[in-house]
Order: sequence, then structure tokens, then C-alpha cells
Amino acid sequence: MPNINNENDDLSTNGQGPLEDTSPYYETDSNQYNKSLEDDEAAANAAKLGIDNGDENTVSPSGSTSHRGKRRKSLVSTQESVAHVSPYEQDPDPEKHVLKEWDCYDHLGYSFSTRRKWSVIAVIGICQLSMNFNTSVYPHATPLIAKDFNISEQAANTSQMIFLVSYAFGCELWAPWSEEYGRWIVMQCSLLSSNIWQILGGLAPNFGSIVVARFLGGISLAGGSVTLGVAADMWDSADHGYAVAFVVLCSVGGTVIGPVFGGLMEEHLSWHWNFWIQLMFNGVTQILHFFIVPETRSTVIMDRLAKKLRKSGSDPHAYGPGEVKPFSLKELLKTWIRPFHMFVCEPIVLFCSLLSGFADHLIFICNQAFGPIFEQWHFSTTAQGLTFITLVIAYLIGYVLHLIDIREQRKIMDRMLHSPRGPERRLLLLLFLAPMLSIGLFGFAWTTMGPHYTPWIAPCIFSAVLGIGNYSIYMATIDYMVAAYGPYSASATGGNGFARDFLAGIAAMYATPLYNNIGHRFHFQWASTLLGCLGILCTIPIYVFYWKGPTIRKRSKFAQALSEEFEEGRRKEHKYQQKEQEGSATSTTLGSAVEDV
Repeated sequence: MPNINNENDDLSTNGQGPLEDTSPYYETDSNQYNKSLEDDEAAANAAKLGIDNGDENTVSPSGSTSHRGKRRKSLVSTQESVAHVSPYEQDPDPEKHVLKEWDCYDHLGYSFSTRRKWSVIAVIGICQLSMNFNTSVYPHATPLIAKDFNISEQAANTSQMIFLVSYAFGCELWAPWSEEYGRWIVMQCSLLSSNIWQILGGLAPNFGSIVVARFLGGISLAGGSVTLGVAADMWDSADHGYAVAFVVLCSVGGTVIGPVFGGLMEEHLSWHWNFWIQLMFNGVTQILHFFIVPETRSTVIMDRLAKKLRKSGSDPHAYGPGEVKPFSLKELLKTWIRPFHMFVCEPIVLFCSLLSGFADHLIFICNQAFGPIFEQWHFSTTAQGLTFITLVIAYLIGYVLHLIDIREQRKIMDRMLHSPRGPERRLLLLLFLAPMLSIGLFGFAWTTMGPHYTPWIAPCIFSAVLGIGNYSIYMATIDYMVAAYGPYSASATGGNGFARDFLAGIAAMYATPLYNNIGHRFHFQWASTLLGCLGILCTIPIYVFYWKGPTIRKRSKFAQALSEEFEEGRRKEHKYQQKEQEGSATSTTLGSAVEDV
């Protein structure tokens, strides 16, 4: 098995020192945070902002001291396209100068205190929780809606399918706007519009109005495209692990706390209250976000700071990166299309997203299958919903396991950053936890035969096994794609989120027929067994990527573009370091000559 500890040997055998590393995983413009040929300009800008850039032992956003100085923005960030990076390198007018991140580093999210970062990410987690709560609590309203409007339950499920499919597209449509105009305003617009459509749903006079409300509500949700972007705005790629793990926990947690409360709502309230409770949750979330979460998008903060400097007269020629490059519809369309292009053309994105989507859509199948299965033990509707507590526990276990793995990764982070197999290290824990998806499905299948064969706790235990695998798959695939695609990671992870929501929407239509019509007497058992076999097929690519990941990434134009940018930056940095050393040697020689005189 490949070992991360042997990567330095691999580099040395190729005759490559650290400065010539060709790994596609690293900050592509990390050389900008070392002393560069533009130090004079940066120092002048920093002086106007009252910032000292001369300290080599800079405290990083995570609170640690690094000799590399202030680290570059996270590679998980949705600040991905070359078009967004190029303004940092341009000066369209000799009289203007564009603020760079190191000029105003103390104003950016990376410099927030640890307490402030985690207060922000806690509210962002609640936002993600509330959005996914909307997806999972609604199925408990469909039986009541079907009865009220005299339609079949299968027809009522179309409103859930439409919501999830529109949610899949909504996440991608919101992402470019958060990059241009900021995370805060986009999240506020998303939550506000979602709340408006909840009112439409609660007051709907017919089923058609509910379908429209659910479609508009789904496409209004920004989802992980923005919440993960906020984490990237405050932590760099070497330190974001804990924050991403928390956001992922909130994401998957929202899909299982919905049924816990949904069973109570279905048994004791009318379907209208399903919408009103979603509205209450989302409304409180929006208020928390409004007052606690600041803007974190770096380019937006720099634009605002530049305008403030010009207005105060302290620097009339300062401009932000967004001001020198006007908003372009062409770039917007390019950003929208890229996630779908990578989903189709990049094997890593395609198969990781399909695995993640398959794992997530199983939870929505459980949402519809748990009812008839646990009726065999005479569970009430409320009790059926409470069985999802086992999945809540499973996600917490998966979260703790990944926290331990993140701690181990941080111990060898420098080697991971410089190793050609660094991204594949992110998959190591998943190699052991991914099989739990199929094991959980097989065990769940043959412990659902009723009280004459097994106790009710048996299928709950195996559903927990499935849940641990589900959390690990989502977390590890996100982490791996971030490491593999760097600045393009937002498009890569966008494909992941799209697959999860889209496949979950499709599951809303076939879950009930699958569990009722296959296998005759053992229809519950054979349906879960079939899903377990599909789970095996979906997990196979993970092992292929772990062993052959570097080779596959060499054939990727996105990964190669990242590698070329990295190499160019490293060459420039190395060249400047040589000049600096020569200058230092010359100064020493002159000093000695003066002393001799």
C-alpha cells in the first residue's frame, strides 16, 4: 500500500528538490506570500493601511506561526477561476494600484480570531442544517397532502422530487453571485426567498400551488456552494479540515433530524404546519445570520476597503480587484457551466460525485422505507421518525473518526503538501469506512423480516453502520477533490453537491415502488440487497483513485493547469531567492571591505 511517509524518497529519486515539486496540490500562487519583486509596492500599500508586512514569523489564520509567512486563501474556496485571480496581477492604469490580499490581510477572514471564526462557522452550520431540514421533513407531509387533495401518495411525491432537483441546480446558480457580490448578501437573499415560498406553500389552495412553491423554494437555496465557501474564506487549505468536517456534519445532520420531527408533525398536526415550522426554523436562522455573520469574501472586502481609502483621501489611487474587472456575463456563464463540464469529463469528479450522491440518496430512500418496515413491529408514526436518531448517532461517530484523522494529517501536512500523492492521503480513512455502506445495507436488508425473526433494534444498528459510511464518503470525497483540483475545487465539489441532491430527488419517485414491488414475499429484503450490490460498484473507484490517483490527475487538464501554475510560481520564487542570496553575499563582502578600510 502506498505510504505517505515514502514520498520524499520518490521526489529525491526523480532529482527534484522541494522547490521543483510538480505536485498539483498546493497554493498555486503561494509565492505571492513570500518576498517578491513587488515588495516595495506592497510595503507602500501596507503602510497606508497600518499593516506591518515585514514580520517573517507571521501568525497564520489558524493561530500557528509559519516561516512561510501569511498563507494564501484556501484551495477549497469558490474563488476559483483564473479570471478571479488575474486582477491581482494587473495594473490597468499607471495611476491606479490594485489592492492585494497581503496588503490588507488583517482585514480579511483569515485574520479573524479563533473564537470569531467558530462563531461564524457555527451559524453557517445552522444555515446548512435548516436548508437540509427542509428537504427531509417535507416527506412526512405528503401522505396528508395526498389525502386532502384526493391524489395518490406517489403523485404527492412529485413535489418532493421537484424540490430536490431544483435544489441541485439552485446550489450551482447561487455560487457565482456569492463570488461577485459576497457571501453575506447571497445567503440573506437565499434565506429570504426561501421563507417567502414557505408562506406560499402553507397557504396553497391546491396541489399545483404546492408544487410551484416547492420548486421555487428549492431553487432559492444556496446550499454547500456558499457554506463551504465561507469556511474557505477563513481557513487556508492546510487548516480547513475541522471547519469543513463541521459543515459536512450539519449538512448530513439536516437530512436526518427532519424525519425525527416529521413523524411528530405527521401524527399530530395538519400538513400546513409542516411549512410553518420550516418557516420558523429558517426565519430564526436568517436572523442569526444577519447579526452574527460578517462578509468573508476576500475580493468584496478589498473592494470596500479601497472605496473607503479613496473616500477618506488616504489613498485616492487604491482600487479593489472587483473594481478593475467589471462583472462579465461571459465569465458568469463560464462559472455556471464548469461544474457540469467537470462532472462529465473528469473521472475523479464523476465517480466521487456518483458515490457521494448514491450514499446520500439512500437516506431519502430510508425516509420512505422506514415507515412500512417498522410497522411490522407496530411502531406509530412518531416512533418511526424517532428511529432516525440512530443515524444522528452514526453521523456523530463518523465526525469523531474524521476529527482524529484530520489531527493525524496535520502532523504530516508539510509532506502532504509537497508529495505527489498528498491528495490521496485524504482517502485513507475512507478505504476502511466506505465498505460500511454496503455492509449496512446487507445487514439492514435481512434484519427487516419482522418481529418473528429479529428485534427492532437490529435494523437500527445496521442503519447506523450505513450512516457512518455515508458521512465518511461525503467528507472524504469533498476533501480529496479540494486537494486534487485546487482553485477549481469549487466546481469539482459543486458536482458532488449536484449529484447528492439530484439523485435524492430521483429516489423520491422510485423508493416506494422499489420496496413494495420487488421480490414478492421478501420485497423489503431484496430491495435493500439490490442497493447494497450497487453500493459495492460505486465504492470500487475510490480504491482505484487511491492507487492510481497521481496518474489519473496527470491526464486532467484542470489538474495540469494547476500544476503548471504552481511550477511557474515556484520557479519565480526560487529565482528571486537566488538573487536575494547573491545580494546578501554582496552586502556582506562590501561590509567586510569597509571594515578593512
